Amino acid sequence: MATVVLFHSAYGLRPAVHSAAARIRAAGHEVHTPDLFDGRTAPTVDAGMKLKDEFGTEELLRRAVAAAAPLSERGLVYAGFSLGGALAQSLALADTKARGLLLFSGTSDIADDASASDLPVQLHVADPDPFEPHDWQNAWYLRMRRAGADVEVYRYPGAGHLFLDDELDDYDKEAAEEAWRYALGFLDAV
Repeated sequence: MATVVLFHSAYGLRPAVHSAAARIRAAGHEVHTPDLFDGRTAPTVDAGMKLKDEFGTEELLRRAVAAAAPLSERGLVYAGFSLGGALAQSLALADTKARGLLLFSGTSDIADDASASDLPVQLHVADPDPFEPHDWQNAWYLRMRRAGADVEVYRYPGAGHLFLDDELDDYDKEAAEEAWRYALGFLDAV
């Protein structure tokens, strides 16, 4: 059983995140879904980006650390959607006890001196994705490998950015089911 901290996207802690957590729990894992936006949600990606900017990246990172810190002794799997994936990546790379990193539609920059020795990482991303273009993904992959991570990337042609969220136009049922099959297998293996 894995202990997972699952961070929401710029849309906030919406039903899709709770559904994802329920799916992970049904597979036998413990899941925590911190609300980094104090109960606020956004109806559009633009509104979500404004909300993210209102809080600020540093404050969101501070909140993510505060949510994960009490659980980190267990060896967490950090996971997230889009913005939440970027936050999860930052935390996983800073936590020497991290058991895994599961990213849906979101990554973050990686410091040249980052270390992720043998950290299992799985990224699920639309192809193409306006927020994760191919050149960025390729550079990200190379930097993660250089840091020592064991990285798997799954691309979903024709899917929208947040293709796992069934309340958005981005939703792609076939891609979502395939992503969940791989993601749950990843969680079972860490």
